[in-house]
Amino acid sequence: MAQSPSHQFGQMIGDMLEATLSPILKSFAQKYGLYFDKQGQRSARAGNKLSWTDLNGNKHDLDFVLERGGTPSKIGIPIAFIETAWRRYTKHSRNKVQEIQGALIPLLETYSRQRPFAGAVLAGVFTTGALSQLRSLGFAVAYLPYSSVVRAFESVGINAAFDEDTPDNEFAQRMAAWKGLSSAKKSKVAKALVALNKLELERFVASLRQTVERSVKTIRILPLHGTPVEYKSLDEALAFFRNYDESSQAHAFIRYEVQVSFVNSDRVVGEFGTRTDALSFLESFQVHSKRKS
Repeated sequence: MAQSPSHQFGQMIGDMLEATLSPILKSFAQKYGLYFDKQGQRSARAGNKLSWTDLNGNKHDLDFVLERGGTPSKIGIPIAFIETAWRRYTKHSRNKVQEIQGALIPLLETYSRQRPFAGAVLAGVFTTGALSQLRSLGFAVAYLPYSSVVRAFESVGINAAFDEDTPDNEFAQRMAAWKGLSSAKKSKVAKALVALNKLELERFVASLRQTVERSVKTIRILPLHGTPVEYKSLDEALAFFRNYDESSQAHAFIRYEVQVSFVNSDRVVGEFGTRTDALSFLESFQVHSKRKS
């Protein structure tokens, strides 16, 4: 079923919001040695969707994820989940906020040992209650008002202001005008939106930076060796513990467990099957430590 011109126009603004935030997050990730993921092809996952699975096996489609130790071919440890959303009317803002909560909260619970950052960049019209609801749950929120979106599009001569009485033929004309713009002109809209919301976006990035730059207090490494055993009765399990030789060194390597504790009491835990992966995880903390020294 074909989308209405008004829906297409709203979708275009939403896509423009993602395109505005993407280079900011990509630059941040490069600065801190993190992997930046967004929708699109990546050999570590199937298809173009950026999806993460919670502890109940439910998949959640996301906009952006920053990972420690991630590569194009390997999923890393999540350090930040970030969503974007555009809404024109207050009547839709609460539902969108609840949608964001529904996607991220199960993932925050699943990766609670990693303490990832949760953020939302919202543009358009959102009620104070909707914004407060996200912030009360620990989300960092950047709010880009509807007026700033309109002004950003005005910089290239497109009228982005509309209401429920705006006719479809006007939306169609505006979409045609947008499609006719050069890449440079479209980038101008994104730059204008950033400039108009400079302080709000700087605060958002500062919150993200605070998560990444947590000062390390201690690092605990536990190499695990042994062969998993399974018993069908409690008596057999009890016998295993009573007879197990803890001094034996003849057990195969299983994995490394690495626990990084921070001075603010946060704790990040990783489990790695290879020395290379464990090193990559710890080296990702070293990137910003060197930069600060």
